[in-house]
Amino acid sequence: MDIPLTLTTTPQGATDWTALRNYAALRGQLRVSFGPRCNIACWFCHNEGDVPPPLTRLDRSQQPRTRTLCPDHYVTIITALMDAGLKRVYFTGGEPLTSPLTRPVLEQLPASGADGSYTLITNGTRIHTHRTWLARTPLDKVKVSLHYFSDQSLRAIANTDVGITTVLEGIETAREIFERVELNCLLLKDNAHEIRPILDFALERRLPVQFIELVGTDFNETRASSAVSADDTVAHLRTLTHDEHTEIAGVGQGRRVFRIDGIEVDVIHRNLGRHHVGQCGTCPLRSQCVEGFWALRVDHDGGLQPCLLREDLRLDLKPLLDHPARLAEVVAGHVTAFTEGTL
Repeated sequence: MDIPLTLTTTPQGATDWTALRNYAALRGQLRVSFGPRCNIACWFCHNEGDVPPPLTRLDRSQQPRTRTLCPDHYVTIITALMDAGLKRVYFTGGEPLTSPLTRPVLEQLPASGADGSYTLITNGTRIHTHRTWLARTPLDKVKVSLHYFSDQSLRAIANTDVGITTVLEGIETAREIFERVELNCLLLKDNAHEIRPILDFALERRLPVQFIELVGTDFNETRASSAVSADDTVAHLRTLTHDEHTEIAGVGQGRRVFRIDGIEVDVIHRNLGRHHVGQCGTCPLRSQCVEGFWALRVDHDGGLQPCLLREDLRLDLKPLLDHPARLAEVVAGHVTAFTEGTL
């Protein structure tokens, strides 16, 4: 797939939007975190680069950043960056539906436009509780993380007494409310015996599903041996369909895309490459990076990071909140510097 990119020359002193717009054209994501609060504690959680809930539970001295943004701040940032061309917005946490910010932000979102979209990423446990107001939001899609398919695996992975019935009920409620519901599942030793039942569950309900190889971070390095290759999953999918293609265009890791009876099944496979840019060339963490540049992450303290592994490249948006146009210009400049390797 060829994606048209913008090539421009910029007058001295003017904002160079090229890198930001090319990133958007490559389907880069704006991931907006409402904070680390979560009602479960998956051991692999990276909390969008902040200290994740499981680590705080184990060691109270390790705390995430203090929240400084209010709902209006979030709406200002999202609106400014969507106006600048970032059209694919994903809402994350922690668990977004545990945050008091989620409802007022989602209810104030600007129209995403024909080429835009809003996606809520959730563990599914709170969807039924919040179904009434969720149905009134402009969300285009809900993506439910289904890394388990029994109470036993849910407890092993998420350290919770919440039952799998609650998660599955949340998925069914989402299907009633939203036109598009998707599932995603990390491939782990903890759930290896449940991958095929999860696939069957998705196909029976005609839900697109994505299987993902674990990305290592500082937060999950002690469990690195729990990662499972996608090879067995790919081999099984090839027994179900001959409709397969590989996508490596765009940002992030490449993916294998299967279509089974019209349902899309993706496998994020680390050996398909990733989208690296100028800053990645001399990065001391390059050998650990299997994702590349695929998301701009906005956190609850007003920071924006182009890389999950490099907190030192974080941009503080708080001084710009009263000047949305300037905020977008500064973000464009930050992305340009990251792309050119001059941050």
